[in-house]
Amino acid sequence: MDTSSSPAAVAPPRRRTAIFWVSVVCAAALSGVAVWMLAGNPAVLAGHPLLPGILLAAGAAGVAWAVLLWLRRDVPRPRSLPRIVGAWLGRLAVLVFAAGLAWLNPFAYQPGAAAEAGPTSDFSVTETNAAVTMSPEGSATAKGLVFYPGARVDARAYQDILAPVVGAGYRVVILKEPLGLSLLDGNQARGAIGDNPDITTWAVGGHSLGGVSASSFALHNADIKGLVLYASYPVESLRGRTGLSILSVSGSSDGLSTPAKIDAAPANCCPPTRNLRLSGAECTRSLATTATSRATANPASAARPPSSRSPPPPSPSWGGFRPPHTLPGAAR
Repeated sequence: MDTSSSPAAVAPPRRRTAIFWVSVVCAAALSGVAVWMLAGNPAVLAGHPLLPGILLAAGAAGVAWAVLLWLRRDVPRPRSLPRIVGAWLGRLAVLVFAAGLAWLNPFAYQPGAAAEAGPTSDFSVTETNAAVTMSPEGSATAKGLVFYPGARVDARAYQDILAPVVGAGYRVVILKEPLGLSLLDGNQARGAIGDNPDITTWAVGGHSLGGVSASSFALHNADIKGLVLYASYPVESLRGRTGLSILSVSGSSDGLSTPAKIDAAPANCCPPTRNLRLSGAECTRSLATTATSRATANPASAARPPSSRSPPPPSPSWGGFRPPHTLPGAAR
């Protein structure tokens, strides 16, 4: 008689539910977006530390979720209807969160031919996790400009564009905005001003969305003497703000800050306001190339419209802060 024991019955693998596979997608999305942005875009680690911190946390959460799914892949989890609805809504929120992180991927700095040829003036560059600071070398200065970048734009992308301003004797502080959005910390310029106590006269400026924050900061801080807007315009009225002069630089072919929007902005601006428009330039692409190349070839005419052959009008006095004619256009 055969006394050998029969093999133990093997339980069939548990059927995977739809919510299990959606969970796999969520875990992959969290870890994948984190790796893609941290490893593929140098502007992420070079920018404000808030974004890489969130990405590291999201990546760790994705990996932990994936491990948990694997360990509990065959554990049945009966759910009531409210828990099922909550689980689906939670996973939907995770996917929206991952998509939002991907949208925050910044536009990285890509130097053009003019930048690769070298700066038009001698200046030193210092970089922290909050700002990029450019200062003239060999001479002390008491004038400064704090600049808010456009939404999701690498702060270093403005170094070449603002180099002629430094060459004219100004210290330029380009802010690294949290998540690349100036509206999250519209008062960030105050910290930059506090970090440079030797500068006695300040102006603020900004590109696109950054110009909105710069306008608001200038409105509510009386020690600011000048406002520089690159392809931007104020959304709050500055009519009651005394002691402030405004310089607006825009492109005639801009599809975001259109000429019509720029022309309507003086209703919110206080005099004196000086408007410069670069013919044929636009915010998203050619304005940076046009302005940078012209600044390199002839810094004195960088802020002058290409169609204009006459000298620029006298710069307004900003309580001791006189904006140079080297202010170039904006880029996004």
